[in-house]
Amino acid sequence: MRSLFGAKPKSVAIAIPCTLLLFSCGNKNQQGSAGFAPPMGTYKVLTLQPREVTLNTDYPASIQGEQNIEIRPKVDGFVEKIFVDEGSIVKKGQLLFKINAPQYEQEVRTAEAGIKTAQADVNTAQLQVNKVKPLVEKDIISHYELESAQYALQSKQAALAQANATLTNAKVNLGYTTVVSPVDGVIGSLPYKLGSLVTSTTADPLTTVYNTATIYAYFAVNEKQLLGFSRDSTNTSFRSKLKNIPSVTLILSDGTVYNYKGKVETVNGLINTSTGSANFRAAFTNPKGLLRTGSSATVRIPTTVKNALIVPQNVTYELQDKRFVFVVDQQNKIKNIAITIMDNAPGQFYIITSGLQAGDRIIAEGANNIKDGTEIKPVEVSAGLVYKGLN
Repeated sequence: MRSLFGAKPKSVAIAIPCTLLLFSCGNKNQQGSAGFAPPMGTYKVLTLQPREVTLNTDYPASIQGEQNIEIRPKVDGFVEKIFVDEGSIVKKGQLLFKINAPQYEQEVRTAEAGIKTAQADVNTAQLQVNKVKPLVEKDIISHYELESAQYALQSKQAALAQANATLTNAKVNLGYTTVVSPVDGVIGSLPYKLGSLVTSTTADPLTTVYNTATIYAYFAVNEKQLLGFSRDSTNTSFRSKLKNIPSVTLILSDGTVYNYKGKVETVNGLINTSTGSANFRAAFTNPKGLLRTGSSATVRIPTTVKNALIVPQNVTYELQDKRFVFVVDQQNKIKNIAITIMDNAPGQFYIITSGLQAGDRIIAEGANNIKDGTEIKPVEVSAGLVYKGLN
């Protein structure tokens, strides 16, 4: 009995610690799995509110002067003198060329001599009238003689008028041997040098004077944009819509902004079938002569959008031709929302056309692969700080 009694307590004493050990291990495993929680991320959040923003649309443009006048000779002769150089700025009436054409000087002298002869004939005819008239009054000779003398006088007077016209025409032709500028402007190329023979039928002009006091910037607008411009909500005429376009800016070829604003004045009435676009014309003053015909530039047209929802481009991402943004709901959980945007974006921002509304909160910093339903710790950021770079 003692050996049996002694063995039994020993067996019990061993079993109890094992049970406690197993129970203790089980509690540690349960506490570990129940107590594990991933850390909650902190993200900057922006609450969207409607804003007014100006969109700039750029169009490549070609520059043309207000007038491009070809200077052509009206008489035949040799270039005797050239008074200007290529690129010279000239005033209206300034002498440009002298053409050596002695035949027109001879025509003037001949016409002057013809006037003297005609004047002498008129005087002779007048004397004949004066001689015959008293004789007719005394019935010494018939009235027929007087009428004949008067008709002869009228004929000589007509010949004198014709001689005067011939002289005037000769002087006009002689005046064409000196070529002056018809407008203020800039001289183009000079293809003919001293001694060159020029005629009224010469293919190339003596030069071209470019009047650039006002310059025109021509730019093309595609058919879709033209229809959008025509179909606005103002219900005004097309001419009134052109007048309501705000002043436009000219960006020069070196990237600098031209000092003077311009105005869109007109649009071509036809759409180019090969390009599907219509040409607009904007006018700019050019008091310093900086702009030259043939140069290139960019016309920038501003458009004001009111009550626009704007998001930074860097907080969006693109997936399968769709653009998404991270929206934070009332429980501070993430939801990926697909958005649509306007074509022309203002700088580093997008204007939302659908998918978001005023009051929505979005993550205002770059984030990668945040799953729907992820809870975050939002930190509201100032809208002024986010939109600091917005025009």
